[in-house]
Amino acid sequence: MNILLVDGNEKEASDRYIRMGMETQFEVYKKILTKNSKSSINVTLIQPAIHDQYLPVGTNLDDFDAIAWTGSLLNIYDETASIVKQIDLAKELFKRKNKIFGSCWGLQVLVTAAGGKVRKNPKGLEAIVAKNIKLNEEGCIHPMYKNKKKQFNAFCWHYDEAETLPNNTKVLASNNKSKFQSISFTFNNSSIWAVQYHPEFNPNWMAGLMIQRKDILLQNNIYKNSLDFEKEKNILLNHNEISDKVFNDYVDLIDENTHSLEIANWLELKI
Repeated sequence: MNILLVDGNEKEASDRYIRMGMETQFEVYKKILTKNSKSSINVTLIQPAIHDQYLPVGTNLDDFDAIAWTGSLLNIYDETASIVKQIDLAKELFKRKNKIFGSCWGLQVLVTAAGGKVRKNPKGLEAIVAKNIKLNEEGCIHPMYKNKKKQFNAFCWHYDEAETLPNNTKVLASNNKSKFQSISFTFNNSSIWAVQYHPEFNPNWMAGLMIQRKDILLQNNIYKNSLDFEKEKNILLNHNEISDKVFNDYVDLIDENTHSLEIANWLELKI
């Protein structure tokens, strides 16, 4: 399977992760795609937020069977050139018979390209853990959630959310922070699955993100104080050494097979 991995970030965002000794978002995504695929895959990275000519020489959009879209620090309503390029790319991909998976920013690009609208979430930043995401009746029977619990936690970081959805979109999951935590829709010839959280992230990477953005997390009351911040950061960093009780509380996040199940199920999708 040939997979096109669309990196949603501008160069500075990725450079910031590298300076912290972290992997970039697209590196994390590529690893989880490779790990969860039951067959051989070829992943081609493109960075439309960085390059105008972003497709490798000798390739075109018809060469791919599936598309995965990463998160990003961008806000889609800013409508900068790097954002418009991604929306235009999504519109082109919709013209082909593709299966597409979007995480967070990926959801927002795909929704916008298909005629929906994204806004700043009036409930504020949702970060590190999206808590108590609940599958609705549609979600319980949707192939994205095969073998997934009906209620779960997931890694996340987003200020924005979908406000209006493309026609005929199925809402699959919600929580108290956002009623559109997970959706699916078809557009032209493409099948789109998208989530507002990040099934591709892992505990170590999220701990690094916490360190990078501690001040933001405290200013937005994601943690009441530094003590609570350090407690969760240490659980994520040392998840192989925690007690059974703590493991059970964090199993949705620490068990990578559970946490990335949406991507594993998507890779098995036939269209």
